[in-house]
Amino acid sequence: MIQKLAELVGMAQAKQKRRIAVAAAGDYDVLEALKNAEDIGIIEPVLVGIQPRIEQYAKEIGYDISKFELIDVRDKFEAAVVAAKLVRDGKAEILMKGMVSTGQLLKAVLDKENGLRKGSIISHVAIFESPFYHKLLGITDAAMNVAPTFEEKIALINNAVEVFHLLGEPNPKVAVVGAVETVNMRMESTMHAATLSMMNKRQQITGCIIDGPLALDNAVSKKSCAIKNIESEVAGNADIVVAPDINGANFLYKALNFLGGASTAAVIMGARVPIVLTSRADSERTKFLSIALAAAIG
Repeated sequence: MIQKLAELVGMAQAKQKRRIAVAAAGDYDVLEALKNAEDIGIIEPVLVGIQPRIEQYAKEIGYDISKFELIDVRDKFEAAVVAAKLVRDGKAEILMKGMVSTGQLLKAVLDKENGLRKGSIISHVAIFESPFYHKLLGITDAAMNVAPTFEEKIALINNAVEVFHLLGEPNPKVAVVGAVETVNMRMESTMHAATLSMMNKRQQITGCIIDGPLALDNAVSKKSCAIKNIESEVAGNADIVVAPDINGANFLYKALNFLGGASTAAVIMGARVPIVLTSRADSERTKFLSIALAAAIG
């Protein structure tokens, strides 16, 4: 398993260059991230959006896009549709969100006839490099599934585990977290966590080690586990954190980014190809690392 997000670049460079279709590409940080990724030879962009805006922004950051395909589409949703179609038609291997809302992009991706749906569910997987944790930490789902059902949580786990397998971790440790580390009949998330853990022990969910319910401190802090007398292979050493809902995952995602000094890379899994979907407020560095992640695992 890689130890630093910067190692994603080497993984991506070891593969064939990927074509990336960018929906509504008229954004400074998106273009800067594409420029940096293209400079090191991991992607070739196909830019979809308002052509004059894309050309102006590219010129301002010193990015020569004359050698790339640029498709002039004025409507943001239509740009998402066109970008998704490029992937569906085999003209690109990665889809990326630019200055288009998540809802519009996903509407194009999930279209039953013309979209990129592969399995039962698609989900957001973010990987963090924190100065306060001893290894990379995955979090799901901070962007897609609002209140995942029990069955959907199994799919979230499988999608996140797939990312870690592709990054070299054959048996990631999965912490299903909530407010407490004990089963509480009034807290459905703790019942889900306990059942997921038992299913894993009985080999109904494989490729990982699952424990829960755990509070977040139990998932990432050995000291906390010692104080609370919690012993498991996952506790204090989690690779992946599964939040009870989008609120918990999104709060954690943004707290790590904006308060915790962490670096991030994120993709959407469960579609035909990896999808780079970052917040419009995310930094150029996050967008660049997310492109590298998609290229490394795609």
